[in-house]
Amino acid sequence: MERKRIGIAVIGSGRIGSLRARLAARHPAVGFLAVSDLDPKRARALAEQAGASVYSGSNEEMIAHPEVTAVIVSTPEGEHGAAIKKALELGKPILVEKPLALSLTDADDILATLRDTGGSLRVGYSRRYKDCFLRAKEQIVRARLGRIIGGTARVYNSRAQALNILKRDPHATPVLDVLTYYVDLMCWFLEGNPPVEVVARSQKGVVFEPLGHAVDDMTWAIVKFADGAVINLGVSYTLPTLYPAQGQSDRVELLGADGSLIIDDDHTDQLMFSEKGVPHGYMPDHTVNMAFLGANTPGEWALGNFWGPLGNETRAWLDHLSTGAECVHTTPEQARINLATTIAIQRAADTGQAVRLPLET
Repeated sequence: MERKRIGIAVIGSGRIGSLRARLAARHPAVGFLAVSDLDPKRARALAEQAGASVYSGSNEEMIAHPEVTAVIVSTPEGEHGAAIKKALELGKPILVEKPLALSLTDADDILATLRDTGGSLRVGYSRRYKDCFLRAKEQIVRARLGRIIGGTARVYNSRAQALNILKRDPHATPVLDVLTYYVDLMCWFLEGNPPVEVVARSQKGVVFEPLGHAVDDMTWAIVKFADGAVINLGVSYTLPTLYPAQGQSDRVELLGADGSLIIDDDHTDQLMFSEKGVPHGYMPDHTVNMAFLGANTPGEWALGNFWGPLGNETRAWLDHLSTGAECVHTTPEQARINLATTIAIQRAADTGQAVRLPLET
């Protein structure tokens, strides 16, 4: 299959940007790699690690570089807009980390630029590229479950990881930054059947508020879809600091008219204990003695390569750019629905009232 040569700019040299850059550098169609960060030292360090062609402390400079044909935006969640709009105005396809934005106003501003430019934008909800969820989607496409009438998805993680995320961006709450994965997943499974109403309850004040973060400790929601399907969604990032799960610990269930599907993704099937300690994939300075291997949410390095959802997702997008191969990355329109749904969940939890969708800005 013929592959077009592509040049990639990775905007943001943090943990996820670094993974994306290293994956892009290994792709056979990528002939040019640029990296940037508002901290030039961090950009330089990533450039040396990934073997980038050029680096800069200016995001705009790298987006506009003549050798760059497509852009990966891996800045903090609240800073996506400027980089996306610059790339769209220059006609360069974009893969941006989820969520699309942290407010509907910012999301709608991005969508308006997308419409004006006729550009290409996809959003990185990497759960879609985890093997177990790809298999689930295949069964749904084959109509083996029949009409889906309900289901549940819950995700837990440790407070150590929650505090690390909140330190980076205090607005990236577990609902907006994490439960959004499972909103997207359920909307993908029930494709063409949008959420229309949310009821939610939460508990707060026990774990995070004493540490200075005004976020809920646990949130549970019931989301009703247009055809009447009811999905239960839950999130809590309050597992103990040294809990063995080094990423998202989740369980997904679907009930259909003709079948049911249960996905146990708690990663308890591969347990390791080491007296030397096991480094955390998300926080290198955080180690545990006991670890559930395979729990790192994006995936893991093994034998010199990166395996898992984020690796699958990045390679699939690069394949799409270079060969035109189909991909299942979230559309910006769906990302806007995901954002509105998580905002509705938070609003319903805060007020105790049901919230109707779609939300206006």
